[in-house]
Formats: sequence, structure tokens, C-alpha cells
Amino acid sequence: MIKTTLLSRAACVALALATASCGFFDSADKAAPEIPFAPYAEGYAGKPDFAQLEYQHPISTADLYKITPKNLSYLDQEQVDQIYARLTAGPIPDGAFEGDLFFPRGTSGKLRLSEIAGGGLKGLLVNIAGAKLDLAGEILWKGKVFYRGERVLRNRIEDLTTLKKLGLVEESADNPLQKATFNGKDQWLLFPAKLYCGQSLLDGRRESIIIDYAFTDELPAYRRMPDMLAGRNGFAIRDEIRMVYPGFYLGRAYMDRAFVVNFVLYNKEISEQAREAFMKTGKVEEDCWGGTQQRMVQAKDASHG
Repeated sequence: MIKTTLLSRAACVALALATASCGFFDSADKAAPEIPFAPYAEGYAGKPDFAQLEYQHPISTADLYKITPKNLSYLDQEQVDQIYARLTAGPIPDGAFEGDLFFPRGTSGKLRLSEIAGGGLKGLLVNIAGAKLDLAGEILWKGKVFYRGERVLRNRIEDLTTLKKLGLVEESADNPLQKATFNGKDQWLLFPAKLYCGQSLLDGRRESIIIDYAFTDELPAYRRMPDMLAGRNGFAIRDEIRMVYPGFYLGRAYMDRAFVVNFVLYNKEISEQAREAFMKTGKVEEDCWGGTQQRMVQAKDASHG
């Protein structure tokens, strides 16, 4: 029987395949962003209606720019959910994004991951036990690359050493590993996923951008190992993301349709180029259905009222 701590690391491996690195961003921001939230209590009955939340607590562009990839972990999960519900999908990203997964304040993220991984291993990692899983922390995940025109995504990995030690890399002359250079460093491109607009599993009022690993084996350059770990024969990972502001997306990762962790994706160049225009208008290109309730994004100088 695999110990809980080992399952936790296995889950971190699997989620990293689909979401991002474990701890890419340092926690330089030491406090939660000061933005409006609706009152809430423990339990489903204590959660606010998202439509009422958006009507009573519209979020301004200035509020959005108080949110960073680093300070979201100081919020409760309910507060993270309330932010997500007040976002739209924005444009489907294009290019390279850095990423990180995070657990909200006051939660035991590792325990949650181990519980879900323990119920969803499907025999895939049962034989990868013992000291091998202690190597999980050595994996260097750098983020994701979006190919907007092709509606596909791949994950950036800087070092294959750990995956090779775990026996999770198949190399073939007929199907060579894909490589690209980012910030002057060579990185491997693995774990492909499909990109499309689809219903959010949290907030069905409007669509999110879906990162779907279910049919990863149908995508070009697929290799059974390690790509299948994120697919329907592995951990069945499905992500959804919405835009906080240009260049910055907030995401939710699901394992076999069970929510497991939040994550962020960030492209500094896109963020800096689009900041002034978005601060003034709060408007961007929308690739996905915005729902029947108009999103209320106030200009930076507007009051909440």
C-alpha cells in the first residue's frame, strides 16, 4: 500500500503535467488583495449566488490589478471562487506562459491531493512506489505554451531527469521529443491538450477556456509515456481558465471531474503591453460565450456604489 505522503507527491506530478510547476512563483506578496467579496459561511447553503454577487459587488479594473499570481494564496477558497465567477474567459491565450498552482489559505492542499489521487490511480502508478516518488520534487516545470491557431497546448519542462528516473519517458527516433527555447533555455514540450470554449464546472453562467487532456493521444507528437498520465487512461485531468487581466489567467484543475487545485498562468510581456488600454476600458476580445448576465467591470476611477 502506497503511503499518503507518496500519493501526495504522485498527485503533484500528475497535476503538474496539466497545470504548472509546484512553487514557480515566490510568495513575495505578503497579504491578500483588498477587493470586495460577498458575505459567506461554511457549507453550500452559506455560499452566495454568483449572479447576485456580480450585481451587488461589481469588480473594477483597479481591483483586478490588485490581484497578482503571488497573493491569491492568501485568500480563502470561497474568495478565490468569487473572483473566478466575476471573470470572463477573455481571449484564448497564445504563446508561452509561466505558471504555478496554489492552495488557498487555511486548507491542507497536499491532503486533498492525496485523497483524490488515492481514489483515482486506476493502477497507473501503483507499481511506481517507494523511493522513486521521492524524486517528484526535482521536476522543473516552467509553464505552458498555447498554440491559439491550432487550439492546442503543450507543457514546458526544463529537465527530464526525474521523469526518466521514474521510467515515464519513451524515446523514439520515429517520434522525437519536441524542444523549444524560452528565455534562452531549451525546454521540452510534453503533455499536449486540446483548447476550446466550454461550460465551467464552477459557474455555468458563462463559458471558460477549457484545457482538455482527455484525448491527448489524438494530438500530433503524442507519446504514450509520459503524456498518458494526464489523459483519460491516467488521471483524467481537465483544466478551465478565465482572464484576470490581459496576460494573467486564473485556473481550476479537475481530476476525474473532482476539483483539486487552483493555478495561475502569467505572461509579463502581454500584461505590460495591454495594461493601459485595459485599465481604461475593461474590455478585451472574447473568444467564448459571455453568458446572459452582462459582466460588470467598472473603469478604474468608478466607485463601487
